This record gives sequence, structure tokens and C-alpha cells, in this order.
Amino acid sequence: MAPYSLLVTRLQKALGVRQYHVASVLCQRAKVAMSHFEPNEYIHYDLLEKNINIVRKRLNRPLTLSEKIVYGHLDDPAGQEIERGKSYLRLRPDRVAMQDATAQMAMLQFISSGLPKVAVPSTIHCDHLIEAQLGGEKDLRRAKDINQEVYNFLATAGAKYGVGFWKPGSGIIHQIILENYAYPGVLLIGTDSHTPNGGGLGGICIGVGGADAVDVMAGIPWELKCPKVIGVKLTGSLSGWTSPKDVILKVAGILTVKGGTGAIVEYHGPGVDSISCTGMATICNMGAEIGATTSVFPYNHRMKKYLSKTGRADIANLADEFKDHLVPDPGCHYDQLIEVNLSELKPHINGPFTPDLAHPVAEVGKVAEKEGWPLDIRVGLIGSCTNSSYEDMGRSAAVAKQALAHGLKCKSQFTITPGSEQIRATIERDGYAQILRDLGGIVLANACGPCIGQWDRKDIKKGEKNTIVTSYNRNFTGRNDANPETHAFVTSPEIVTALAIAGTLKFNPETDYLTGTDGKKFKLEAPDADELPKAEFDPGQDTYQHPPKDSSGQHVDVSPTSQRLQLLEPFDKWDGRDLEDLQILIKVKGKCTTDHISAAGPWLKFRGHLDNISNNLLIGAINIENGKANSVRNAVTQEFGPVPDTARYYKKHGIRWVVIGDENYGEGSSREHAALEPRHLGARAIITKSFARIHETNLKKQGLLPLTFADPADYNKIHPVDKLTIQGLKDFTPGKPLKCIIKHPNGTQETILLNHTFNETQIEWFRAGSALNRMKELQQ
Repeated sequence: MAPYSLLVTRLQKALGVRQYHVASVLCQRAKVAMSHFEPNEYIHYDLLEKNINIVRKRLNRPLTLSEKIVYGHLDDPAGQEIERGKSYLRLRPDRVAMQDATAQMAMLQFISSGLPKVAVPSTIHCDHLIEAQLGGEKDLRRAKDINQEVYNFLATAGAKYGVGFWKPGSGIIHQIILENYAYPGVLLIGTDSHTPNGGGLGGICIGVGGADAVDVMAGIPWELKCPKVIGVKLTGSLSGWTSPKDVILKVAGILTVKGGTGAIVEYHGPGVDSISCTGMATICNMGAEIGATTSVFPYNHRMKKYLSKTGRADIANLADEFKDHLVPDPGCHYDQLIEVNLSELKPHINGPFTPDLAHPVAEVGKVAEKEGWPLDIRVGLIGSCTNSSYEDMGRSAAVAKQALAHGLKCKSQFTITPGSEQIRATIERDGYAQILRDLGGIVLANACGPCIGQWDRKDIKKGEKNTIVTSYNRNFTGRNDANPETHAFVTSPEIVTALAIAGTLKFNPETDYLTGTDGKKFKLEAPDADELPKAEFDPGQDTYQHPPKDSSGQHVDVSPTSQRLQLLEPFDKWDGRDLEDLQILIKVKGKCTTDHISAAGPWLKFRGHLDNISNNLLIGAINIENGKANSVRNAVTQEFGPVPDTARYYKKHGIRWVVIGDENYGEGSSREHAALEPRHLGARAIITKSFARIHETNLKKQGLLPLTFADPADYNKIHPVDKLTIQGLKDFTPGKPLKCIIKHPNGTQETILLNHTFNETQIEWFRAGSALNRMKELQQ
């Protein structure tokens, strides 16, 4: 791109200095729509540039790409306090995206706000409620029938409040965003933890809870703790069996599931150009598994190629003009720097039970034998929001063709999930889908499916020890099939395909041989496939519903007897007193993800009904008192029972309670139900060693107190039979710890300190009872 000064000179010569303001001319010249679906909503690179220049002058230093995009969206770039890891930024995101499971609660909250229309472009995507059972078409028909009430609510709410609606069968939210809405420099928030997928197109795309989305849709500046920036310098180039997925699998092994907390991961370096745009999206997508706020790549020719192929050459041309603002400044500073040589990187496979347990594919068989993990692979599953691009399907098909040429099919069961209707239609046209079927695969609906537990699995019984390999992003205990004995491993689609053909974790496609039906041994060659189709993408069926220009006659009905949807009642305000004699509902031992706090799978059908879904509260968490899940002592009756039942008992009898948690509490999904449910059933505080970012914010939004031990060893001082009193709330101020008195049953007491990260705005949420309550107070 020509420097800004050169553009200025050219424009001055062409138009005359006295008659035109250069910025306005650039803006007119750059009037490009954000998407085909919103022709009157424009990309504002001129404003981004203006804000970046203000901040750069203030900070007087080079900026990372992450800083350019984030600070370029500041509500007050001239006055905003900016300190990485400390200050809270007030931002103006460009758009909002919601998947159907979280959109229900988000739209219910927006309806409660009383506002007539959303203030920024917003969309709803139906991808979470389709269960994998028989195959794509049949499963989609069944989902439309079962979820008709919810789909109707989302469609009518979208029409009423100006939100675009992607119907069931459209595809997975993140693939739809990449194909239609993401662009270099965008600031997008989405009610799903894998929203960072859009970083593959050079945007800052951040997963949030529904209450955060409501703020943005209401036109309120969105708050984000100023992120640190972790740089990942890529050198060398990808080749052979090594894929983009291996980059993030390697990085996850380095940083672990909490190493990215509070930071944006920014990839840069000469190796970037060897990765396709959708490959970059894969890497950014799974950055959620290291706790990162988001991940991003700098704008380059691979992104331009993808934008052009998806019908957005005008955006690519505009990005070219402003490219200096879409890449990091030379000499910028990273809080942490990691270097990965892509030429030396080997194929990886991570798991089981956690996405940061990294193994080279060449070694996982030996490790599995040593650890007693099942070697036989029962099912191989490719697709998901992480790996369902045209390139992914092409590389898997390239492996499949070689096996078929030697008369082989998969020894394991094999499923394929296209990322979108466009991907499905295109891989059908180009023959990839049929090749994968010939190998023994079943093509599932364009939806999340087994990745989020929407899988009616029939080949095993619950409790049966088994292994599956997937190209998904998460592999927490029971996540895919609700079986705690399923050992799930995540890897690239081509490695999944190769392992499904061999049927064992001991197979290494780089070195090992297969035996064809003719008895001859052969070795699979490294797959090669086009990153984009040679012809144009086939869009498939039209599955988008535009919001009408006039929605005055549109009605949104929620039946009072519905078991799927429930209008929200405001949470109670803080009573102005310290929290005394809080009962401990559960002291959690070890990992506690949002899957443990609010399970998905069959519970997804209740995501719009707070009282019903609260019956899954913490049913997956392990109670330190007895080592069991969903079994806690009722402090009044002294009987052990399910967690939700005990919480309801306490609520009925006016007993307020707390949860005690371990490290990185609430990692995983962005689901705010993991915060809404404890609030609904009477919780007042969650006290842990540390929190995952999204969950901590979600708790604050619902008027709860997420607190951390000033001394992590104090976790051991608290026992499930104790009672806690939290003092200092009358003088609740940012940065000032709260005091906690532990009352033991024998009459002795101990006092510890609890830290918090509340700012003034968030303290007002607590006092009002929730962020939504506070919004209503401000409207009045």
C-alpha cells in the first residue's frame, strides 16, 4: 500500500487542497459495505485510522496488530486509560453474532431491556440444536420438528428487533461469519467461545456471554480488560502431513489451557504466508482452548484471495489501501514471544480429556500403551467449526482416495460435518463428499453435532472405555457423547482420516504401511488439495432471513406454559449488607469447565428456559468431599443428593450459598447459563484460585461475586461443612480485597482475603443485581 502521505499528495493534486478534506475523500472512495446482507452498513477504515493515530501519538511507540484493531475501536481514544492487563477499555464493536443456543437467552435479555431495535448489525445462527443421528437431511428434518418453537422464537425476535436470521441447515456460525461477515480490522463479538475463528481473516473476534452481546446491541460501549499480547512468530513453511491444526496443537501444549488468559495471541513472521486463510482461522479458533481473549493474523495475500473467492473483492481492495493499519508495526513489543518453526513441526494429536496434552502423532501410540488408553479407534469424526473448510475436506478426500485405490475402507466408524451449506454444496459438486462416503463415511448436517455433544451415539454403552479421534477443538470428559470413559483426541482432519482407515492410535501415516486387499503393502502419501475451489463456490440453498424494514406488526410470543422458553424476571438487588453465613454448596476438585457447570448435549433444548436448564447445575463437577459428581451434602438434612436439588432446597429455605473452585474455573464455552443458573438458584459468590476470562465476566454480569483467594493455599482452609461471611461490600471499591471469615463447625474461625477484578461499572452491576438491571436504571 502507498503511504498515507502519498495518498494525500495524489488526492490534493487530483482534487485541489482548498476544496476537499482528505479524510472525507478517502471515506467516500472507501464506501464499501460490511457484507452483502447489509448494503447500507459500511466499513469505517477511516475512523480506525484516525483512532490509531490518536493512540499512537499518546503512547509514542509502535503498536501490535491487536492493539491497532482494539484501540482503533475505542469509544474515547483521546481520553481512555490504556495499560495492558490493567485498565478496562470501553469499545465500540462493529457487529454481533449469536448461535441459537445462546441467542435464546441473549434475545430474552434484549427483550427485557425494552429497546426497539439493535444498534449494530447482528445475526442469529441456527447450528447448535441439530443432533447427529442418521445423517444430514434426516437429522435436519428432525431438528426442525423438535425445535420448531425455539426456531420460531428466534426468527420472529430477529425480525422484530432487526437481527438477521440464518435458518437451521445454514451451517456453523463461525464458518458463516468467515464466509460473509469477517474482514481485516473488524471488531466482532459473538456469543460463542470459538468466535476467534474470524482472526483468520485479520479481525479481532471475541467470544462473550449473552449479556455482553446485549450491551453492544443496545448501543452501550462494551468493556474489555485491556489485553496483553502474546506473539507467536512463525518461521519456515508447512509441508507434508503437517497442517495448520498442528500449529495450535503445539502452541496449546506450550501455553496450556490457561496460558493465554487475558491476552490476545498474535501470529506473525515469514511462516504466515505458507498458511491458507481458512488454516489461519483453524489456528485462531482453537486459541479458545488456551484461554486467549482471541487470536489474530496480519492481513496478507491469502486473505485477499479468500475474500475475492467469497465475493468480497471490494473489501480486499479497500483493505489493500489501508494495509499499514492491518499489520503490526515494526519493532512492536509483545508481552511474551513464542517461536514455531513450521518446517520442523510434526503432526500432533492432543488428549485425552484436555486439549493441551500434546503428543506428536508418531509417539501417541506408545504413550497410550503406557497409560492404558484404548488403542482401537471406535469413531473418527472430521468437520466442526475448527476444521470444515474446503481445503480440510479436500485433504481428507486425498487420503481417502489412496485407501480406496487399494480396496480399503475405514476400520473405524467415520463421520463428516460440513461447516456450511456453501461448503456442503461445493464438496458435493466437486466429488469430495462422495469419496468420503465411499470410504465408509456418513455426511452429517451442517451443524455443530458431536463436537458439542449433539450425538445420539449407539455403538457403545455409557461407561464403556473407548477411543475416538476428531478434528474438533475440545475433548473434555464426556463432552462429545456424555460418556466419561470416552478418550477423545483432537488432531487434523487428514490425520483423523488416516487413523480411521488404520483403526488404531499406533498408526503413523508418515512411516507406517497399510495392506491393500491385494495383500500388497503401501504407504499413504502426504495429502495435497486446493485451498479454494477452482470454480466459484456453490452457495447451495438460500437459508438467510433478512429482517424486514418495517417490523411494527411483528409479534414475539413466549407461552407461559412453554418448557423450552421462559421470559426473564429481574434478579434481586444487593441489600446493602455483607454476606453472612453463606453455605457451601460444593467445593469443586480439579478441572471445572462450563461443561461441568452447565452441560450441553441433551440440555441444549432448555437454553431458553432458565428454571428448567438450572436442573443441570454443576452436575459434572467433582465434589472434593466424596470424589463424586452430582452428589453433595445438604447441610440441613445431612443427606447427600444431586447438586441442583440441594441448591433448590437452599433457595426454598432462604439459605444463600457459594461455590468453592480450583484453577481456571469456567474454562471452555462462553455459555452464560453457567452464570445464570447459580444466580437463579441462590448463589451469591464463586470463590476460586483463578477464573477463565469469559466466565468471570458472565458472573459479574449476573450480579454474582467472582472472587479469588489472595493466597491460593487458602483453598485448603475451607471445608464443605464450613460457613463463610464476606465482609467489605459496603466499601466495595476497585482493587481493594474483601475479607472472608471461615466459620468451622467446631466454633473456630479463620480470616482470609479475597481478591477481585471489579471496576466501578461492574460494582454498579453487583449493586443493581445484574448488568441488565443497571441498564434499566440508567434508562429511567
